[in-house]
Amino acid sequence: MRELTIEELAQYNGRDRKPAYIAHRGKIYDVSRSFLWQGGRHQAIHDAGTDLTAALEQAPHGPELIEEFPLVGVLVEGKEHG
Repeated sequence: MRELTIEELAQYNGRDRKPAYIAHRGKIYDVSRSFLWQGGRHQAIHDAGTDLTAALEQAPHGPELIEEFPLVGVLVEGKEHG
């Protein structure tokens, strides 16, 4: 499983043909195929390439919707990757 820092996650913003990844509770999900995340934005409020843990607490749905997307990695503190 991939390990990404918050800085590395930011590269997966769904723009310029890049995949759209979001993080929630330390897990990273690929939302690229969702029509709700086209262009790396959701509801003109949330951006791909970010940790949405806090934002999801205010969402009209629970984390079960996020957990339906492919799990692609885990969010880690900044460290060297080899």
